[in-house]
Amino acid sequence: MTDDAHPWLVVGLGNPGREYAANRHNVGFMVADLLAGRIGARSGRHRRAVADVAEGRLGFGGPKVILAKPLTYMNLSGGPVAALAQFYKVPVGQVVAVHDELDIPYGQVRVKCGGGEGGHNGLRSMSKSLGGKDYVRVRFGIGRPPGRQDPADYVLSDFSAVERKELEFLVDRTADVVEAVITRGVEWAQNTYHGG
Repeated sequence: MTDDAHPWLVVGLGNPGREYAANRHNVGFMVADLLAGRIGARSGRHRRAVADVAEGRLGFGGPKVILAKPLTYMNLSGGPVAALAQFYKVPVGQVVAVHDELDIPYGQVRVKCGGGEGGHNGLRSMSKSLGGKDYVRVRFGIGRPPGRQDPADYVLSDFSAVERKELEFLVDRTADVVEAVITRGVEWAQNTYHGG
């Protein structure tokens, strides 16, 4: 059950720097930026955490949301996330990680609460720093690399021209899923968005 007295912390996972901006691994940043635009919030460097943060509400009088993009590299994301959760007094169950997922076909979005990290270094760092795994994950499918390409190289490469044709729509849909998790709950979001 969520606690209306505390805000939600939505963490877009990615790597800082222009050279990574269009990478598959940075889809979490893309979703966080879109959500900040939706709630009319400007992001800026947080004084207590190595992260860009935007604060606002979902809808008129809706839940308070903290949108964060850790500015450490992906495998060190946990430190800033834990610092923000502590600063804003966000329970672990109201932390939402938005990230790329190799084991889901491109463009599909899946929601889950808790569970393993599936080799995702950003999630591994978050679990360690938060002292638990019971946060929500909004997983953006990027599919498996073609041929024998190393998954590490694949996630750090840009979306293909074909993928980019749909990317804006898919990022928008993923932002819808994040909003649904916060306003309607994980189960509702799963039932509504796991069909496609």
